[in-house]
Amino acid sequence: MQRNATYGFTSRVNHWVIAAVMIGMLGFGLYLAYGELPRDERGDLIAIHKSIGVLALGFGLWRVLWRVVRGFPAAVAGMPAWQERASKVAHWALLASVLLMPLSGVVASLFRGRPVEVFGWFTIPAQAEVTWLASLGSGIHQFAGYALVALVVIHIAAALKHHVYDRDPTLKRMLSSASLARGIGDNRQGSDGLKL
Repeated sequence: MQRNATYGFTSRVNHWVIAAVMIGMLGFGLYLAYGELPRDERGDLIAIHKSIGVLALGFGLWRVLWRVVRGFPAAVAGMPAWQERASKVAHWALLASVLLMPLSGVVASLFRGRPVEVFGWFTIPAQAEVTWLASLGSGIHQFAGYALVALVVIHIAAALKHHVYDRDPTLKRMLSSASLARGIGDNRQGSDGLKL
């Protein structure tokens, strides 16, 4: 596991792709839950939500495995130990939610006896109905959605605090190459092991 000064290109792409997908899916899910939609429209939109969710689960697995294998870059110089610990907890919670959200949604659907068709490309077959498992999946999906909204807000607020108040390179190293993250170390190799 590497502890380089900044995030490499692959890590940055992974971060922004999964961020866009998860934030978009949160908004989509809230619209499905609270928007007053006609029944037939709602069904079509739920099918799209499920399809994107399965793809998000696949990409999320890649994202989490990449982060586990590559590790996180070292904290910026001067960051208090408690902030470094809080950052680790928040990052692991975000990574867990990237898997938990789509997985719980798929479980809820399958164990209600409903197949999950993914854009007509392939279908995950329905399972025998298991009411408690479907309810558990549904409950986790709902709770994790609200938890993820809170985590995303905290994550963005913390990044802005580092950028505006602390004036450290925490945000810059996720936005661009190591050359923008001056002052966090002499290593100009991203945590992907790719020269930037």
